[in-house]
This record gives sequence, structure tokens and C-alpha cells, in this order.
Amino acid sequence: MSKSADAEQEAESMRAVVFQEPQEPMEVEEVDRPEPDPDGIVVETEACGVCRSDWHAWQGDWDWVGVMPTPGLIFGHEPVGIVKDVGEDVENFSEGDRVCVPFNLSDGTCRFCKQGRANICERVIPLGFVSFQPGAFAEEFPVRNADHNVIKLPDGVDPVEVAGLGCRFATAFHGLVHRVDVTAGDWVAVHGCGGVGLSAVHIADALGANVIAVDLSEDKLEKAEELGADATIDVTEVQDVPQAVKGETPKSRGADISVDALGIAETCRNSVNSLAKGGQNLQIGLTTSEEEGEVSLPVDSIVMDEREFIGSFGMPPHEYEEIFSMMEQGKIDPGKIVSKTISLEEVPDTIASMGDFDTVGIPVCNEF
Repeated sequence: MSKSADAEQEAESMRAVVFQEPQEPMEVEEVDRPEPDPDGIVVETEACGVCRSDWHAWQGDWDWVGVMPTPGLIFGHEPVGIVKDVGEDVENFSEGDRVCVPFNLSDGTCRFCKQGRANICERVIPLGFVSFQPGAFAEEFPVRNADHNVIKLPDGVDPVEVAGLGCRFATAFHGLVHRVDVTAGDWVAVHGCGGVGLSAVHIADALGANVIAVDLSEDKLEKAEELGADATIDVTEVQDVPQAVKGETPKSRGADISVDALGIAETCRNSVNSLAKGGQNLQIGLTTSEEEGEVSLPVDSIVMDEREFIGSFGMPPHEYEEIFSMMEQGKIDPGKIVSKTISLEEVPDTIASMGDFDTVGIPVCNEF
């Protein structure tokens, strides 16, 4: 092959982390560069968070909700990058714009999109979890319905810091700010201090709440304290987690808001049982193959104590402006949750290692 042919082939291909089979090592491969749909854009990736959701999908979890990755899929759903190519029907974006993208892509036309709840669009497409919408563990990635889904970033923001927003910080923000009723002085318990849990700790603290962080990792609990936790509970040192949480609250009444940021049956029940009368459980964590989406709950106490069980899934694009405003005012700093930066070659091992549950904060890939 001639040098010109080699150069042409290189220009038409790019490097990406490619899914093989569940629990089989992913590989960095040369794949075709994406082309934009008429209503879409192509983004050159600057940074992308590595999320426990990637680990769940790699494990083969979530087929009960229709997430079934197929060989050849490119993961990566917490991206920041620069617009490289623009479809002919796109009105709001131009080449060179720096943007981020929510993981739950909407069509902009359904009743939920029109109500400002695009994150639960009736035809939602998850970025990096289905073959027809590849993700951002790649040099470039496409985004459909760009005018509805893509967010232009303020000047001067750090791509790695914004990648830290990802699905975890955004989901925690949407949940605490828009799904439950957190007010200054409330007691908020966070069960599970991985990336989304630490995000919830930081956000609840910024909202003026008293925060109780719950985990079995000393390192994670120390990080939670750095991010504003007023009390920490090591579950390996107590016999009854809900009672330990209640013991940290005035008159042992319980938490006003309790967040399950992990999604296993134990944390879900502990979170609900930590609540005060009239309290709200915010469910952010999704379950594993052990639960397959089903967890038994103390229904009678939920009824008699008038507790609420509330879900939070991602964040609609228009709420990003609220995060950027709070970042500008110094009230929140997603970069504090970022634990390390890695290269594309390190992504497969980083995802696989999440099964050890010892990752502190959010790893971000920023070398492509």
C-alpha cells in the first residue's frame, strides 16, 4: 500500500475502546470515523468519565431493562469535546464549539421533552450502550438530535472537570435539586460513596444540608468528609446501619432525605429504613444481576410513616446551566470528585477493576 493510501486509510479510521463479549477484556481497535446525521454532530473527544455504569454493561447486567451491549459497541457516556463536523439541519452548533452531552439522548418531540423532562424521553437513546449510538471512548463520537441534546460549555472550563459532571454528578444534582425537597438544615444520608455518592455528598453540602456518608471503605469516607460530610458511618463497624444513621440526627428521628447511591438490595433497604417520618428516599443506584431490578421494601412503614420513594435518571440538558452557574459562584466543584486521569489504553482495565469496588471518585480518560 502506498504512503498516500496509508494516510487516507488513517484519516478514515480512529482508535476506540471496543466491547467484545460480557466480562471479556475490551480492546483498543481501529474503527471507522463517524459521520454526522443531518440533525447530528460529530465531536472530537477531549475527556470522558469512566463510570460504574460502564462496568455494569460490561458485566452483562441490565438486560432486564433492555441494555444488551453487542460486540463492536463503543462505550463512554460522560464526554466533553470539540465539535468537528455538523449535520446540514443543525442550527445551534458550529465547528469548534466546546460541548458536553448527557448520556440519555432525547428526540425533543415527546410529551416529556415538551415538559422539560427530556431525560425520560419516551424514545430515549442511551449514549454508548446501544450499537446505533456509539459512545466516547474514542477519538470522535456522533450525537443525534444535536439541537435538543448538546450543551455548549462556558468559556474557560476545564474539559476534565466537566467530564466529572458525567452521568454521576448530573444525576445526583438533578435528583437532589429537582426530584426531592432538600432545604438548608435538612439531614441527608448518602448510602454508597462511589462517584455518584460522593457527588451527592458534595451537592447536598452545597445546598446547606447536614450530610451523613455511609460506606465500608475508609478511603471513601475520608473523601466524603473532604467534600462536606458532617458525619460518616463505616458499615463494617455497626450492626444496624439505619439506627446508626438515625443516631446522627436530632433526637434520632432519622434522615429527611436518604440517597441510595449504589443500588444493591442492602443499601436500598438501609436507605429507606434510615428515613424519618415523612422522609424521601432518592434512588439513584441501579441494581446488579443479583437483584435483576427487584428489591423488597418495608411497604407498611413506608405507608404508615408517609415516606416517599423517588427515582432520578440523568438530567435534562437545560439544567446544566444551573450547574455551570453554581460552579462559577464557587458553590460546587465537580473537579473535586475526579480521582485520576488515564489514557484510552487504560480504559478497559479501569472498567474491569470497578468490580473490586475500591475506586475512589471518578476516573477520567483524557488521552486519546
